[in-house]
Amino acid sequence: MSRDVPAPILPARLLLALAGGGAIALAFPDHNQWYAAWLGCGLIAAAGWVARWRTGFLVGLVAGLAYFVPTLSWSGVFVGKLPWIALATLEALYVAAMVAVIGPIQRRLVERRLGWAASATVPLGWVVGEWARSTTPFGGFPWARLAFSQADSPLRNLMSLGGAPLLTAAVATLGVLLYAVARAALATRSRALTSRRRVLTSSRRVLVPAVAAVALATLPLAIPLAGTSSTTARVAIVQGNVPKAGLDFNAERRAVLDNHVRGTEALAATAGALDLVIWPENAADIDPLRNTDAAAVITDARNAVKAPLLLGAILEEPAPLVSNASLLYRPGVLDPERYVKQHPVPFAEYVPYKDFFRRFNSNVDLVRDGMATGTQVGYFALQTRSGAPFAALPTICFEVAYDGLIREAVTHSPQVPSVLVVQTNNATFGYTAESEQQFAISRLRAIEHNRPVAHVSTVGVSGFIRPDGSYADKSSLYTAYRAVADLPLGQGTTIADRLGRIPEYTALAGLSLAWGLGRGPRRRDNGPSTTRSSSAKEATRV
Repeated sequence: MSRDVPAPILPARLLLALAGGGAIALAFPDHNQWYAAWLGCGLIAAAGWVARWRTGFLVGLVAGLAYFVPTLSWSGVFVGKLPWIALATLEALYVAAMVAVIGPIQRRLVERRLGWAASATVPLGWVVGEWARSTTPFGGFPWARLAFSQADSPLRNLMSLGGAPLLTAAVATLGVLLYAVARAALATRSRALTSRRRVLTSSRRVLVPAVAAVALATLPLAIPLAGTSSTTARVAIVQGNVPKAGLDFNAERRAVLDNHVRGTEALAATAGALDLVIWPENAADIDPLRNTDAAAVITDARNAVKAPLLLGAILEEPAPLVSNASLLYRPGVLDPERYVKQHPVPFAEYVPYKDFFRRFNSNVDLVRDGMATGTQVGYFALQTRSGAPFAALPTICFEVAYDGLIREAVTHSPQVPSVLVVQTNNATFGYTAESEQQFAISRLRAIEHNRPVAHVSTVGVSGFIRPDGSYADKSSLYTAYRAVADLPLGQGTTIADRLGRIPEYTALAGLSLAWGLGRGPRRRDNGPSTTRSSSAKEATRV
């Protein structure tokens, strides 16, 4: 990184941070300008470069708010602005902490003429910061990670090598390289080029990061993705729709259930023999294990398709809690098998410290009093019509954003061909970008685990995703929809599956090493003392 351009003053830093966070927001659906995340990371890198921790915290907070306030706007569509702004602020605090931590480390590294190490703190900081916000508090909220903006990016195949952490690191690294190009170009313009040697040196400082950026942006396209197995399964999804959008979608639970029954009966009349039929989360919000009417209409749907039926249901158990479950009904078997959601969403499926938060927003009383936490891996063993074994690996709603849950399911019996199933209900988010953001995450999960994905929502969007992250069709919001596909099933494990959390541990170790290098003895400067000592002072002010 060039040392000949002074660090910006505070107002300039804040403007860069605001622009950087806003650019990252544009990378996510519905805007889908995935390259804007690269630019945004570069602008935030510039804003926080060698900043003292107080300045870095302020810079990171501004960047984080500009990033998360628009990206998470769907969270307040029916519950009001306060929960939305509170969530966005909480997520922004992680960006603030990240910039506050890496700025002083960069300062020490630059003083010791270790600019390459100072630059590396940016992608390392992003990975560690996203790891922190994906796990804390209350189990974390990994939505809107940098990686999840890249479903259409040439970087997307990196998911198969290191999952979301590696893809996030690549986005942040591209940002640093863009910043390095801009910084070197500014230094070249401000310097009097009086010799051929200076011209060559200045050109190299621009070309090296530029070439590195082009290579990083294009080489992932050459990453070979693993092939699928020879087993295919004929799978159907049913999006039944709801009477109306909003928090009270479940006020007409019977209507929602009937919509899915009718869609399944219509499917049976046209689709032929099927290996699996999938309904979304909350398709049966009337507990079918306790309500005979609900059980009866589900039986009608099962009899119509004569295939295993995997549906989302709310079970009134274990008392006094409820369970958000995927129920697998096999033909001719009365009692279903079940997968219970392992990561209920705080403030959406349960409210911690409810009495306290009621003081700020009475909508907390619309959330169920308690939701059980499942302990079993999502895995249903099935057979195709020809008798070949395969598995359905269910994930419920926001669980798709948590790396470990899907990885555990995939590695449970990796040699059995399988399909990832994402069952979700987006009725409470209206006509917002939330559904498309979730669908983008499913596309990246397909690449990460080399599995097709059956992504089905109560209200949309729904669709089948190939193991390479592409898709042929998807539904619109708030429409009835059904689709059938012969899915080439995936098996085995990818490098990302085998590495697990190693990329995050590596990032944390790398950031710790950078901190250690920054505290080591300063390197001696054998060049012209006046120029270099002056530039070091300029690079470390603010």
